[in-house]
Amino acid sequence: MPTLRLCLAGPMQSWGTRSRFTERDTDIEPSKSGVLGLLCAAMGVSREDWAHLEPLARLRMGVRVDQAGERRYDYHTAQEPDPGKVRSVWDTSVTRRFYLADSVFLVGLEGDNRRLLESAGNALRNPHWPLYLGRKSFVPARPVCLDPAVVDLDLLSTLKACPFLGRGEEPKAYRMVLESQRPEGSMRMDQPVSSFAQRHFGTRYVTTSMFAREVDRVPV
Repeated sequence: MPTLRLCLAGPMQSWGTRSRFTERDTDIEPSKSGVLGLLCAAMGVSREDWAHLEPLARLRMGVRVDQAGERRYDYHTAQEPDPGKVRSVWDTSVTRRFYLADSVFLVGLEGDNRRLLESAGNALRNPHWPLYLGRKSFVPARPVCLDPAVVDLDLLSTLKACPFLGRGEEPKAYRMVLESQRPEGSMRMDQPVSSFAQRHFGTRYVTTSMFAREVDRVPV
């Protein structure tokens, strides 16, 4: 079954799935909702368009952590103008916005519709709307689409075969987060079940493991 390969690398990334009010969180690897949002931006799929998002949501996702980076946060304050108050006494909200600094991820999206995967890969090379890594100010540091974009390998083999994408020395072992085909492993609430405008997300399960890549075991 073919797999689409993405490289998500940048000075800052944020993949929040539990953000509420003044706490803007990030997971330690890309969320499925965030990755599909990236594809939708590239393909020109609007926030209200479930018909074109639904086939993308059926793809199975896996992540290989090539460079974990560091989890940091920014301190923000915000004021909402109140016409009934003078400027000096407006209420101030204090927020913390978490992000990943200097991270690199290999993401694979597996599905039986090769035409869809190739269309997504082509769109990533010439995106309809600007691409960003979780937040609009977090732009990719490299081309998101690898070459070739689509390989004739299943998801697991793709993650194991792809060359190291980080900087410096290749790690002896990688952390890999693979979407489960059965309800087992850790639960994630980042599976789109409606358009992004409606913001309804369902459950998916992932398994996390460590593996050592056998260099050049599978040519890609």
